[in-house]
Amino acid sequence: MKSQVRIIGGKWRGRKLLVVDAEGLRPTPDRIRETLFNWLAQDLRDATLLDCFAGSGVLGFEALSRGARWVTALEQHPRALANLQAQAERLETSAFEIVAGDATDSIAQLQRKYDIVFIDPPYAEPHLREQVFNQLEVQNCLQIGAKVYFEWPASEDFDLPSASLRWLKQKSASQVKYAIAEWQGSR
Repeated sequence: MKSQVRIIGGKWRGRKLLVVDAEGLRPTPDRIRETLFNWLAQDLRDATLLDCFAGSGVLGFEALSRGARWVTALEQHPRALANLQAQAERLETSAFEIVAGDATDSIAQLQRKYDIVFIDPPYAEPHLREQVFNQLEVQNCLQIGAKVYFEWPASEDFDLPSASLRWLKQKSASQVKYAIAEWQGSR
């Protein structure tokens, strides 16, 4: 039996998404998503988003539901990729681009600049937060003022990976810490 997550706001509010059982995949819980999207409410309308570790796709689909213009979802797990495609077809959206492969490598292929980026890698690979962000910076994938969401285990410390980022909001819930930072541009 596959588990499900539900979209909590916007035009697809209440719609359920299937979640495949894949190592390291942990959909962002409703409570954290609610806080995250409250933080991003003023930034979502017509935004372009990049979900670096898409997994179930719930963050990207939630963003589209709430008015984002475009989501690029990076994912490398084959079952998760097939599920993302099926969910995009079920929601009848052409604004959800799926890029198969490792997030760090895939960033070099991207053709857009993003307003909002989600970086929540599997907890077993904490080094990916910094590697992925560094790649975004090197490849010039961020709009000035882009909002970057980070999520990490509450048991770990996490410092911003760039002097060009500044914290906007931080919170913790149970075993998770999460935050939004703003990218100020290359220095």
